[in-house]
Amino acid sequence: MKILIAHNSYQHQGGEDAVVNAEIELLRNHGHEVAVYRRHNREIDSMSRIAVAGSTVWSQKTYKEIEQFCDHFQPDLIHGHNTFPLISPSLYWAASCRKIPVVQTLHNFRLICPQAMLLREGKICEDCIGKLPWRGITRSCYRDSAIQSGVIVSMLATHRAIGTYRNHVAAYIALSEFSREKFIAGGLPAEKIQVKPNFVEAKLEPNWSMRDGGIFVGRLSFEKGLDVLIEAEKICQSLPDQNKNEKFIRVIGGGALEEPVQNVFKNNYLGYRTPDEVCKLMHASQFLIAPSTCYETFGLVAVEAYACGVPVIASRHGGLAELIKDGITGLLFTPGDAADLARKIVWARSHPEQMVKMGRAAYTEYLNKYTPERNYHMLHAIYQDAIPAMRGEPHAA
Repeated sequence: MKILIAHNSYQHQGGEDAVVNAEIELLRNHGHEVAVYRRHNREIDSMSRIAVAGSTVWSQKTYKEIEQFCDHFQPDLIHGHNTFPLISPSLYWAASCRKIPVVQTLHNFRLICPQAMLLREGKICEDCIGKLPWRGITRSCYRDSAIQSGVIVSMLATHRAIGTYRNHVAAYIALSEFSREKFIAGGLPAEKIQVKPNFVEAKLEPNWSMRDGGIFVGRLSFEKGLDVLIEAEKICQSLPDQNKNEKFIRVIGGGALEEPVQNVFKNNYLGYRTPDEVCKLMHASQFLIAPSTCYETFGLVAVEAYACGVPVIASRHGGLAELIKDGITGLLFTPGDAADLARKIVWARSHPEQMVKMGRAAYTEYLNKYTPERNYHMLHAIYQDAIPAMRGEPHAA
C-alpha cells in the first residue's frame, strides 16, 4: 500500500507532530511506501492576513500540489492529520477528484469548535456542538479575535454546506470513544468514525523499585490544568508531613504559566527535557499527574506513563476518564478541583505498595492496547475499509 501523509506542522512541535512522525515510521517499518505532504505554519510569516484567511477556507496551493502528488506518487490512500490553516479542506476535494480515499485523524475538536478544545474562559463549553458555530465569532473564541474566529467559522460553514466533511472523507479516526460521541453529536457521520488510540514505543523495561514522587509533563497552560496543580501543591505543602522533603512533584515543560510554576515548585521545575530524559524521569516516579481542565481527545502522556509502568492521576472527564481505570491503573479526581487533586496526591504518597500495583496494571494495559504493533493492525484495518468504501466496492473481509 502506498500512503500519502498530509500534515500542517505547528510553530512549536507538540504531541500531534510527534504522533504523525511516529505513524510515518510505523508504516514504513511495515513495508509501506510513504510520502509526506507537509506545510508549516512558518509560511504564515510571509503571507498577508487576507491570504492566510483565504487559504484557511480553500488553499489552491494545496489543491494543485496534492494533484501533483497523486499523479506522480499515485497513492492508494491519503491520511490527513492537521489541515489548519494552510492545507485546508481543499485536500479532500483534490483527493476526491482523483478517486483516492482520505482517512482523517481527529486530533482535536476543530471540526465542531472554532477554538478546538471545547473550552471557554477556563470552563468546558459545548454550545456550538451540532450547530453553526457563530457564537465563536461573537465570543472571539479563537485567540480572542472575532476576525480570526470568523475565518474558522467561515471554513466550517462553507464545507458543511457543500458536503466536504460528509462526502469527501472516506473515514475518520477518533482517538477515544468519548471523542467519537462528541463528533457524532457535532454532525459527522457515525458510520465513518472509527476509534483508534495513539501509541508509544516502550524504551525501557519498568522497574518498580526506587520510585518516588510525582511528575507532570506537558504544556504549562490553563487548559492543561497547571493552575489546578499549583493550588494542589500549595495544599500539599501546607500539610504536616515528616517525610515531605522526600516526596515531591517534578514539573517538565514550558508555557504561559512557567513563572508561577517555578515560584511554587522551585528546584522541582525542570523546564524542557529531551524525550529520553523524560522517559528516565518517568521511570523514577510513583505517578504521573494529568490535571487537564479541557477535554483531552486522548491523553498521549498518560500512555507514555503506562509504558513506563507508572499509574496516572487524572481529571475525571474527556479521553482521560476513558483511559484511566480509577483505582486500577490510576486515580481520577474532579476536574478543576485542587483540593480533590491534593487528596489524591496525598493518598498516592501514603500508599506506595498500592501505587506499584497500579503501575503494574498500567503496564499490562499498555501491552494490551497501546503498543506500535497493536496500533498498526488497527490502522491497517481502517485503511483497508476506506479504500473500497471510497470506490463504492464491498468492504474487505
